[in-house]
Amino acid sequence: MTSRLQPLRSWHLIATFLLLSATLVASRMAADRRTDSLAQPLDSIDRKIVGLTGTDNPQLADEVLAQLKPTSYLVRNYRDRSLSLDLFIAYYAQQRAGESMHSPKHCLPGAGWEIWNYGNAEIPVDGRPTEINQYSIQRNGERQLVLYWYQSRERIIASEYLGKILLARDALMRNSTAGSIVRIIVPDSPSALAQAKAFAAALAPQVQRCFGPR
Repeated sequence: MTSRLQPLRSWHLIATFLLLSATLVASRMAADRRTDSLAQPLDSIDRKIVGLTGTDNPQLADEVLAQLKPTSYLVRNYRDRSLSLDLFIAYYAQQRAGESMHSPKHCLPGAGWEIWNYGNAEIPVDGRPTEINQYSIQRNGERQLVLYWYQSRERIIASEYLGKILLARDALMRNSTAGSIVRIIVPDSPSALAQAKAFAAALAPQVQRCFGPR
């Protein structure tokens, strides 16, 4: 048993070392980092997407903004006769220690939600299959589905750990760490999930439009 665990522990140590190294490099580059601006504001995202019509939600409370510290953000509810979909996008012109994107993996439990299933979903973006996160959550008998991903000018990714490594690489190679988190919440049902995935596939190119051309 010990011999079989040893390679696994070694890989965990290597991954931890790489993550810590990447974080340290990103922090040291912070002073000289370029602040990127969006080519178009987030509120330019269409209010009608795959048959759903969006209306603005109330702005986030000051104490929430003090924790998230986004450069800009968008909160909307999209509806049709059968579905209510909540959209949240936070954009960071540059990411420093204490200002990086907050993962729903930590924020949802902090808001009282239990994540009872961690998984992934695949959506087509510009004709290419793209992996995003898919979580099942519950609170006080209410069940919902969460789709979220991290999007920058260059990429869409699901993994927070890969994101930190690529963040350090972008700081070194491009002197830029601009990025966003995109989160969708719908009721927990197969039909709602299908609509949410279609919405996500249509939304991702619009977020890209806000960043501008690659």
